[in-house]
Amino acid sequence: MKEIMGRNRTYKNYKSDKEKFKEFDKKLIFWQISCILISFVLVAYLFLIMVVDVKNYRAQAKRQRSAKSFVMRGAILDRNGIKLASDKTSFDVYAHQEYYDHTPNELAEILAPILGLNKGQLAKKLAQDQKIIVLKKDVPRTTALEIRKLGLREISLGKKNERVYPQGLMAAHILGYYNADADVAAGVELTAKDKLEEVEQDVNFEKTPDGDIIYEVNTDPAATASPLRGKSITLTIDSAIQHVCEVELNKAIQEKGALRGTVIVMNPKNGEILGYAVYPSYNPNNYKKATLTQLTNWTLSDVYEPGSTFKVLTIASAIETGRLNEHSRIYDSGKIVIDKWPIENYDYRTRPCPGNIDLYYLFEHSSNVASAKAALMMTKQEHYNMLKKFGMGEKTGIDLPGESRGLIPAVKDWHKSTHASVGYGYSVSVTAIQMASAISAIANNGVKVTPHVIKYSPEEEAEKIQRVQVIKPETAHSVAKLLAGSIGRSKSPVNLDEYHVAAKTGTARKSVYGGKGYTTKLVTSIVGFLPASNPQVEIYVVIDSPSKGALWGSTVAAPVFREVALQTARIMNIAPDKKK
Repeated sequence: MKEIMGRNRTYKNYKSDKEKFKEFDKKLIFWQISCILISFVLVAYLFLIMVVDVKNYRAQAKRQRSAKSFVMRGAILDRNGIKLASDKTSFDVYAHQEYYDHTPNELAEILAPILGLNKGQLAKKLAQDQKIIVLKKDVPRTTALEIRKLGLREISLGKKNERVYPQGLMAAHILGYYNADADVAAGVELTAKDKLEEVEQDVNFEKTPDGDIIYEVNTDPAATASPLRGKSITLTIDSAIQHVCEVELNKAIQEKGALRGTVIVMNPKNGEILGYAVYPSYNPNNYKKATLTQLTNWTLSDVYEPGSTFKVLTIASAIETGRLNEHSRIYDSGKIVIDKWPIENYDYRTRPCPGNIDLYYLFEHSSNVASAKAALMMTKQEHYNMLKKFGMGEKTGIDLPGESRGLIPAVKDWHKSTHASVGYGYSVSVTAIQMASAISAIANNGVKVTPHVIKYSPEEEAEKIQRVQVIKPETAHSVAKLLAGSIGRSKSPVNLDEYHVAAKTGTARKSVYGGKGYTTKLVTSIVGFLPASNPQVEIYVVIDSPSKGALWGSTVAAPVFREVALQTARIMNIAPDKKK
């Protein structure tokens, strides 16, 4: 019985081995067929690549080898062709240890005099156990050419372009800065990036994996060797006027111990900015060393309550809406209370009740009471609509980055006291460029033109520059006449001998940052234009937080206005409009 069972087990094992051989044969046949099919597919694929679709793959290989010629940014010029920014080509010198044909000492002997380095220190650097060794950065083209003539296989040159600003600090916030390595920019360098890097025609060529140019029949050796240059742009800025603005602003900041300031000089007829000084400033050549405060163009980004300069817009709005005319009179009691909010003239103690005043007096003595009453003569909606037309709460569209809209409360949130305080420049916040833009309409027959710092072609100007009729020409002329008349009969520093000047000063308390109420700090300012009879130039001066001497717009900002106006009139050769 045991024997029979043993035989059965032997039979079963034999049968199992036979089946295994059969399965192996099947698998072998499957893999043989698979290999044949794969080989066939591979042959077909290679046939398609090499015979049928050869052009496509040649083009792909060509694209992988292709390179573009080195592109340098275009220059930035002022309106008279003075260079304000340009590219300078420099080179970095590298040593490649794997290609050494000379010892470190031999290389140091050759290169040290050319690179202006200590021979011993250079030999030490060349002996470092590194694949690529940086020998010196930012060497000039002449030095690079001298090294290239040596034909040293172990030495390579890395070409790069560096942005330089030959005028130093001048117009820093307009120009901005540019870093090619990080591709970061500010100012015009940012807004005009596309144009500055635009070339008439790209020069494309092919390179080997090692970086050598592949010269074909159509390759132009001169084009591959010389860098392409982007288009240059011309600014509206006049360097002479810009210099005057910066000198006078810096002088006032130092003398008055102020926190910051600006002087904006603009042609109100076409929106061209002739001078634009901003303090604090920085040197664009060393922008990395500047603080965030220095780099920020606060005149575009930060807002403040303008104070009495805003009265110009209040009276213009009241005349435009028919609530006032240039002969109107307003009763000025010196002090009033609206919704438990007291409004008082700055000179209340010396002139407690001026009585029935005309609009010349309102501007000359900067009456808060009369300005508040003028505002309340309009409905809230009328006043709000007029301010929106002047551009309050809206970007001006200036061709510089970082502009904010300013702040004007929605008309539904205007209480009577809000409405009244807006009349003399509170409860509404502006940027410096916004205020300059709004007043330019008074100087330009009621038309507000987009302020800009880049000179545009007629085609570009039609696309980028807007002209908006804010008020009627008659209204603009009336307000200009009132402003010029108030200056003419005052002892203001801006009462010039040869020119009628239409201007208004302002002194506003600074609000508590992020809270309610006001600090003891002031924003002093003045805005105006000349000649009043035919405005050629508008000037806006803001000195923020002065701390020395008499702190009024008339004593801090007005003297700056005077000097800038006189020197700008001389530079522009503006004809006097006052008869001697």
